[in-house]
Formats: sequence, structure tokens, C-alpha cells
Amino acid sequence: MTEHLVTLDLAGVADKAGLMDRVAGALGLPDWFGRNWDALADSLCDHTVWPEGAVEKGLSIVVRNWRPYAAARPEEWETAVDVLGEAVDRTTDLSVALALGGAGR
Repeated sequence: MTEHLVTLDLAGVADKAGLMDRVAGALGLPDWFGRNWDALADSLCDHTVWPEGAVEKGLSIVVRNWRPYAAARPEEWETAVDVLGEAVDRTTDLSVALALGGAGR
């Protein structure tokens, strides 16, 4: 069974608020998504807010164009990586990959 694939493109993201907006848009999170680290962790582990089709197949998120954000906001990026990693550890049908190369290297 092929996983449901979501691309999270961080091109132009300059801060945590931008990251949260981009995640909410890519995953189609509900309006009540709290746009903070705890809310992100909870949403990634909550199948009820996953995109349609992901619950049955599993969810795979590919993060693109992340390097400029990581360089500009290293502490925020480290927290984001920790949150994503913990969500993957807690949710067996979730995977997150960082795309290498491309613009922003």
C-alpha cells in the first residue's frame, strides 16, 4: 500500500509563524490548530486531522527548501526537527523526510 504523500515546502518561511502556517496549509489542518509546538505534535499524531486518504495508507511528509529556514532560525529548526521526530516515534504510520539539494543549499 502506497503512503499518502504530502510535500511541505518551506521556501520563503522566515519564522515559526510562517512554518506553522505552511504546515497547516500542507496538511489541511483545521482552523482551530493552535500553531504552536505542542499543537503541531498533537496534530501529527492525531489521525482525525490527517488529510483524506492518509489514515488508510499512512502519511509521509517530505520537507523541501528547509535549509534557509534552518540557517536563519537554528533554534526553531532544532525544535521543529525534535517535534517531527517525536511524532514519527509515537505514530508508526507517519514518516517525515528532508529533501536534500535544490535551491537554498
